[in-house]
Amino acid sequence: MTITITLNNDSIYSLDLSSALAVIEPLLQEGNISSHEQQLRLEINYERVENDPRELSEIPEVRLWFVRLDAKYPWLPFLLDWKAGELARYAGMLVPHQFSSKEGIQYNPEALEIFLMHKIFILSDWLHKQNITSPSRLKSLAQILGYELDDAFFEMIGKSN
Repeated sequence: MTITITLNNDSIYSLDLSSALAVIEPLLQEGNISSHEQQLRLEINYERVENDPRELSEIPEVRLWFVRLDAKYPWLPFLLDWKAGELARYAGMLVPHQFSSKEGIQYNPEALEIFLMHKIFILSDWLHKQNITSPSRLKSLAQILGYELDDAFFEMIGKSN
């Protein structure tokens, strides 16, 4: 079942998270958030001037809204629909990058690595609290962003949980 959060100019300009809260908070209250893994999509209805060539992730106001959302729900990548490209788009909102017509999005490598490791640490702790102890989801997240993390790394951070 796909779950959608819809954004518009008003919510973005006012940094209003109410559309996200209205979707995510009931999932948290139901007590089984893990049953909604990779079901969330964000529909961004951002109106801009006709000749604006920027991608949404290049618009500071849109990026700032995502920074606020990430601060509220740092484990949100768990819910995002990775197959629909939501994880890559989410990362694009939070990680400095450039677009190439031949190669698509080109993340700043150091910034992407910091973003990934931050999410791995957050999600590792959060998944542990959800009684999900297998590192397979975290490995998949890393792979989508172009990284391979081995089992020894997860054993090391698992010792601190």
